[in-house]
Amino acid sequence: MKLICTQDNFRKAIINSEKIVSKQNTLPILNNILLEANKNYLKISATNLEIGIEVKIGARIEKEGRITIPARLLSNFSTNLTEGENMDIEVINQDLKIKNGSTKAVIKGFSAEDFPLIPQKNTEFVLNIGIDKLKDIFSKILIAVAHNEARQELTGMNIIFGEKELFFAATDGFRLSEYILKISEDEVNKEYYSEFREKTKNIIVPINTLTELNRIISNNLDGVTVKVFIEEGQIFFEFDGIKIVSRLINGKYPEYKHIMPENYKTIIIGDKKVLQNALKIAGVFVNNKSNEVVLKIDTEGRNIFIDTKSVEVGENSTQINFEVQGESQEIVFNLKYLIEGINVVTTNKLALLANNDSSPVAIREFFDGTKEVLTDFTYIIMPIKN
Repeated sequence: MKLICTQDNFRKAIINSEKIVSKQNTLPILNNILLEANKNYLKISATNLEIGIEVKIGARIEKEGRITIPARLLSNFSTNLTEGENMDIEVINQDLKIKNGSTKAVIKGFSAEDFPLIPQKNTEFVLNIGIDKLKDIFSKILIAVAHNEARQELTGMNIIFGEKELFFAATDGFRLSEYILKISEDEVNKEYYSEFREKTKNIIVPINTLTELNRIISNNLDGVTVKVFIEEGQIFFEFDGIKIVSRLINGKYPEYKHIMPENYKTIIIGDKKVLQNALKIAGVFVNNKSNEVVLKIDTEGRNIFIDTKSVEVGENSTQINFEVQGESQEIVFNLKYLIEGINVVTTNKLALLANNDSSPVAIREFFDGTKEVLTDFTYIIMPIKN
């Protein structure tokens, strides 16, 4: 194998691939990254048998070939190379020789014969979603995914395929996030989508896969679209020369729609930052064991109060002037879950909707331009019963 490529492309590809490699692999070969020189590109691959990644970068190939290199070593080395310089790469007798500017290195490699095959797709793409939309979905949904594997189906994001909408949802049993994406004609494979929906009502994508995908697309890839392929218990994401493949979670996702109230007796609307600041102050006085914060809604006074009390620290009450509609309420929340839901709101104002102190409470975005509560994103949090 012999080739020339740019340091920047090589470094980015190694960083994206290396993160897939597990730190607890039982098979030594899985600690490696596979380098393959083919015609006019270099393909860099990694897998932990749950997730696989392939990254193609342009290169001048003088001799084709394959080799695997320890992932951590190659990542640490490539990160510190001279920017703007080309890389001369050559394999001689299982040694990877690299020249970059004034830097030369020889890295002991291993045969590529034992490296696992990364699954390849066999069907048409189902979805074609812009990265900006995916970033927004992930920022609002992934916070609610469960990390306790006692119920494996909750350790992923559920996607329901509607005729004109996609429903993304996650829950850990204490809160629920749902994002409704209205799909346009250019975001689905029109010839294939209807047939796909007849066979597949929903899928569950593992949190680890989504975290890695989110990490990569967050790296200045604005304007790029992601093609999504789904087949035989696997999901593929393709974009910008990168392919990620992952298994899907085999399980039945809970029917969460029935816990989302259709109507609410009380609605408060106000500035997101004001509420965030009040809750941060409340966090100073919160009881570390219970983590409880009391939200008092005063309809007559058109105020809300954020109250916390701790025997060890003291107590705090912050009054906020919000728009209040409906009945007065007093509701106890877990501060962590409440503030995490507010933090992902992207509008300047938000709406909090409630019925009573024991039924689900919703947080939604509020668009000041049209003075309406938006319904495409809903964060549901369960109150703590007194």
